[in-house]
Amino acid sequence: MINYNRLGYEIKRDLANFSSKVSKGLKRPQEKFLLQMLYGILEGNKLHLSEIGRSLKENISLKKTIDRLSRNLNSFKGREAVMDNYIAFVKQNIKEDYAVIIVDGSDIAKPAAEKMEALSDIRDGSTGEMARGYLTVEAAVLSKEGKMPLPVYERVFSAKEAGFISETHENLCCLGFLSENFSRKCVRALDRGYDANDYFRHFLKRGERFVIRVKKNRSVIHNGRTCNIMDVAGKYKGNYRMDFEDRHGKKVACKMSCIPVRLCGFPEKELVLVAVYGFGAEPMLLLSNLRMQEKKQLCHIVAKVYLMRWRIEEYFRFKKQQFELEDLRVMSLQSIRNMNLMAMLAVGYIGITSVVKKNTIFLTELKECSKRIYEIPKFIFYALGYAIERVLSKGYTGIGSYIPPKVKSQQMTLFEYFSLADSGGGTS
Repeated sequence: MINYNRLGYEIKRDLANFSSKVSKGLKRPQEKFLLQMLYGILEGNKLHLSEIGRSLKENISLKKTIDRLSRNLNSFKGREAVMDNYIAFVKQNIKEDYAVIIVDGSDIAKPAAEKMEALSDIRDGSTGEMARGYLTVEAAVLSKEGKMPLPVYERVFSAKEAGFISETHENLCCLGFLSENFSRKCVRALDRGYDANDYFRHFLKRGERFVIRVKKNRSVIHNGRTCNIMDVAGKYKGNYRMDFEDRHGKKVACKMSCIPVRLCGFPEKELVLVAVYGFGAEPMLLLSNLRMQEKKQLCHIVAKVYLMRWRIEEYFRFKKQQFELEDLRVMSLQSIRNMNLMAMLAVGYIGITSVVKKNTIFLTELKECSKRIYEIPKFIFYALGYAIERVLSKGYTGIGSYIPPKVKSQQMTLFEYFSLADSGGGTS
C-alpha cells in the first residue's frame, strides 16, 4: 500500500531541490516563478497557464494567478543562468569522454492560430503537410546508465521574426553552444538534414567527433577520384555482420562495410564511410571522423551511435504528447520560448530522476503508481510523467510551502540605528 501523502512530499521536496539548483543566481521572484511553473507543468501535464494556476492551489483568485504567471513568463530574463546551472547538473550524470549528443530539429504546428507573434509557414513533421507555426532546434545528451535523453538545448525560432538569418544559422548556434559546454570527445549524432559543408566545417575545425547520415547525392573522394557516394558504397557489399535492435525492439541482421573517404570541400581530412545494409532496400550511409584500429568495432560503434538518435525522437514525441506542447496558448514569441524552456526543464527533471533514483524505493513506488497495463518499457518517461501527475493531484496544497522564506539581513539599517539611538540604546 503506497502512502500518497509521503510520496507527494518526497516529489515536492526533490523538485524544490532541483529548482533551487537550476535557479541559482536568479532574483527571488524569478526563482519562485521557476519552481511554480515546473510544479504546475508536472501536476497538470499541460502548458496552459490556467491549468498551471489551478495546480498551484493558491488562496487568491485564479485570474490573478494567471495574470502573474503570464507577466512573469513574458518578462523572464534568466535563461542563460538557468541553462548554465542545468548543464552543470546534467554533466554529473554523463560520462563526457564518450557521451552521445543528439541534435535534431522539430516544429510547433499552430494551424488555427492567427494572432500569435511571427507565425511562419513550416512543414508539419506529424502530417508531412505545410502549416503555420514555429521551428525548433534541440539537443539531448544520453545518460551514462539507461541511455535516457537529457535535453541540454532548445530554441524556438521563426522565419518571420525580426533579425532572423537562416535555419542554418540557428543550427550553428546550437552546435556552438554544445562546443562551449561539452568536450569535443563527445560524439555528435545528426540526421541527413545536417549533411552540409557548413556543419562539417564546424566539426572539423574544432576537432569534434561526429556521426552524420549523408544523402545519396553527395560526392566524395575515394582512391584519389571524385565519385558519387552511392557508387562507392556499391563496391562493398558488407564485410561484417552484426545484429541490432530497431526502435520497436525487433532484431535486424545487418551487414556493414568500412570505407575510407574524403570530402571534396575538405580533401585534407580523412573520414570513414560506414555503409549499413539491412534497414531498407538501399544502404544507410554514415560519415564519421571516429578512429579505431579494428574496422569491425568501428563499424559497430558508428552504427550504434547513429541508431541512438531515435532517443531524441522519443523525447520530441513525449514533450508534445505528455505536455501538449502544440496546444500552448501564449501570444508573444518570448513567452513561447520561455514556455518551451520550462517544458524542457520539466522533461529534464523526469530524465535525471530516472537516472539518479534508479534502483531506489522512491522510483519503485513511482513505477507502481503509474499503473501500467504491460511491462514498463526502457523509455520510462511516460510512466514517470503519469505517476508524478497522479501523486501530486491527490494533494490538497501546492508547492507554496516549499518555497524558501526570505531571510532578513542582520545588517542594521540607518532607520533602526537612529531609532535605537533616540531611545537611549545607542552609544554616545
